Amino acid sequence: MADKRKDCSWPSSDPLMIAYHDQEWGTPLHEDRKLFEFLVLDAFQAGLSWKTILHKREHFRKAFDGFDPARIARYRAARIETLLQDAGIIRNRLKIQATVENARQFLRIRKTYGSFDRFIWQFTDHRTIRNRRKSINDIVSSSPESDRMSEALRKEGFRFVGSTICYAFMQAAGMVNDHLVTCSRYGKCG
Repeated sequence: MADKRKDCSWPSSDPLMIAYHDQEWGTPLHEDRKLFEFLVLDAFQAGLSWKTILHKREHFRKAFDGFDPARIARYRAARIETLLQDAGIIRNRLKIQATVENARQFLRIRKTYGSFDRFIWQFTDHRTIRNRRKSINDIVSSSPESDRMSEALRKEGFRFVGSTICYAFMQAAGMVNDHLVTCSRYGKCG
């Protein structure tokens, strides 16, 4: 169990959450399509628990064409209506529409900067910020870096990219290392 290893406590005893914590969360990520996936999932998480999103992730992948931004950018009203009927995902019209618009902006950013990775990692000077959290209560929900990321993404036309969502994205993508210092993953991430 995670608590016996003194890992972060938020995965609790949920096997999917533990696997996500142990294999993905906080690992520096530089692959554009996976970065887009995390951006989409973190936007859908707004107002919900990560556990809810994680347990629907495989269905999200199927519903959103494997998070292929080029395909999603071409979604039209009929496809959005189909997604709104899909009980396997979060059926929120604004979040689905934001995903389509964000895919379009993602492609434009990638073309402008050569990769989304190059654009998004600028907010941490292209390195992982290693925080030294000793307790789950020490973990914050935003930072000056996530504030800047949110502002820049909004200026670029992205939606559902508030500072809290951006910070969650930064944690997931390994831009910040918020594993507790006692966690077995702390030294391995960043």
